[in-house]
Amino acid sequence: MLNWYVVYTQPSKEQLALHHLQNQGFDVYMPRYRKERRHARRIDHVLSPLFPRYLFIRIDLQQCGWRSINGTRGVSYILSQGDEPVAVPSEVIETIQNRENDEGLFTFTPPKLNKGDRFNIMDGAFADNIGIFEKMDGSKRVVLLLELLGRIVRVRTPLKSLAAIS
Repeated sequence: MLNWYVVYTQPSKEQLALHHLQNQGFDVYMPRYRKERRHARRIDHVLSPLFPRYLFIRIDLQQCGWRSINGTRGVSYILSQGDEPVAVPSEVIETIQNRENDEGLFTFTPPKLNKGDRFNIMDGAFADNIGIFEKMDGSKRVVLLLELLGRIVRVRTPLKSLAAIS
């Protein structure tokens, strides 16, 4: 029976692992999104993995020699519990694929913003911090309250860099 499994890659080797796994005949899926990159006062957009260092592979454990996956260039290992790889429910993959646009890229849905809601900042100078929504300041920027160095500070960050906390 075909199931999806998770492959953990070497750092920044997702594309290499994808290529070599596909060359071996495996059905491999790497969700990607268009990421804004700033460098030397320039902004450009690059395709980035939605889950850095992770790929999904669809295999039948009974029919294929799945252990060869661990020896593939760019791959660290297939996620396992004990001696058996752990399957990912196909609904998870379908949900990700349903959020892709016509180019096959994952699209982010902006979170609903209510004063006092908590959001995780996903990228930028304040990445991995949790902020409290205060207001929009226009031009797709959000004003958040963050606790930094023992005090509450107002910071502005792009709307697209927020993820709602349930």
